[in-house]
Amino acid sequence: QLQLVESGGGLVQPGGSLRLSCAASGFTLDYYVIGWFRQAPGKEHEGVSCVSSSTGSTDYVDSVKGRFTISRDNAKNTVYLQMDDVRTEDTAVYYCNTNPPLPTIWGQGTQVTVSS
Repeated sequence: QLQLVESGGGLVQPGGSLRLSCAASGFTLDYYVIGWFRQAPGKEHEGVSCVSSSTGSTDYVDSVKGRFTISRDNAKNTVYLQMDDVRTEDTAVYYCNTNPPLPTIWGQGTQVTVSS
């Protein structure tokens, strides 16, 4: 069964850091472009970042450039999102998926709340 499990979210103060993890089971992540997505209350799903399967090249939405870093550890079949200098507007449920997303493998996500 194909499954993605996100973890690492929590409550963090503005300016703080978190590292999110996306662990896959049932398939090998390094064959796919993997993205992090987020959904804030009352807002649409938003693509945050992605990392390619072959070159490891990365891309970010403008609002997180210079603050977030996506990486992958193929040996652990895991993709990470390092979030630094977080802002209140980063508050959302964060999900990982292939990019473009496969509808059947959305996980439960991990809640990130940025608040003082």
